[in-house]
Amino acid sequence: MLRLGIVGLPNVGKSTLFNALTSSKAAAAENYPFCTVEPNVGVVEVPDPRLDKLFDVVRPKKKVPAVVEFVDIAGLVKGASQGEGLGNQFLSHIREVDAVVHVIRCFDDPDVVHVMGPVDPVRDHDVVTSELALADLGVVERRLEKTRKTARAGDKDAQAELALLERVVDELNAGRGAREAGETEQAVHALRQLGLLTAKPILYAANVNEDDLASGGGRRIEALRAAVQSHHEEADIVLFSAKFEAELADLSGAERQEYLAAAGVTEPGLDRLIHAGYRLLGLETFFTVGDNEVRAWTMHRGATAFAAAGEIHSDFQRGFIRAETVTFADFVKAGSYKAAREQGLVRSEGRDYVVRDGDILLFRFNV
Repeated sequence: MLRLGIVGLPNVGKSTLFNALTSSKAAAAENYPFCTVEPNVGVVEVPDPRLDKLFDVVRPKKKVPAVVEFVDIAGLVKGASQGEGLGNQFLSHIREVDAVVHVIRCFDDPDVVHVMGPVDPVRDHDVVTSELALADLGVVERRLEKTRKTARAGDKDAQAELALLERVVDELNAGRGAREAGETEQAVHALRQLGLLTAKPILYAANVNEDDLASGGGRRIEALRAAVQSHHEEADIVLFSAKFEAELADLSGAERQEYLAAAGVTEPGLDRLIHAGYRLLGLETFFTVGDNEVRAWTMHRGATAFAAAGEIHSDFQRGFIRAETVTFADFVKAGSYKAAREQGLVRSEGRDYVVRDGDILLFRFNV
């Protein structure tokens, strides 16, 4: 399951966002720093109209969407890398997630205090980025001492690690993240094994006033985008209004669509946030269809049919024979597996077949 950690300074809208995501009041959203001490965890369905369409076509007993786990982590403050506020606790919680959603306040509200004074998205971005970099720098410098000794003894693996760690130090000292030192997949894997915070994929959630949703956020978002790009971070900036999303979560059906239309947007910011998380981690979806259920499954882009079988059950992978595959569009057009086979739309694929986003798979196996 994809696990996203919601981070940022206190009072930027993290807990309000979390409550809207989970359609709950699980996270306190009080107007004072550190109202979230232990991380709140919520499991959220991945919105996918294709799954809804399959359910309408097949009419099984149930519909099972893919899910994402969101973790609402306590607010970070300047000096967190040195233990200020809830610094050490905050940083340890970030290490446990797959990717980071950095919530940045871009709205004015005199009733909601900002711990650093006036609203300044660029300053907030820089504070959080710097604290994460400083925390990583301490980890890397301790690792360097040990690695240098081993490298001097002629150990080839240690020499390769030393070169990587030195690149990381250069990036961190320049105010960028460790992810910029990951020039190869092997290097990226090594960085994540070290538990470096700035090696994690990151996307930004800009919390704006409702009036800014349709316009794109104006000068503050432009400045934030420039700050992100200056750190060589090719990351999405998803605009949302925590207050708007909280109100939207209480609506359903036609009222929900009318509320979105009135704000000048076509889909909730929360849906866009989840989809951005999928893109960030290179995730895609395949489906299984039966009389009992239609289900969405998450896989990494480029995964094979053999790997997809393992997502469902280890027996499917262990006894893999073949995968009967049909595209989403062809299945919907045919109306069933039986009709799709009769029309020659179903293909028989081996274990090395690269699954495509939206494929509907039926696995044949023997154990």
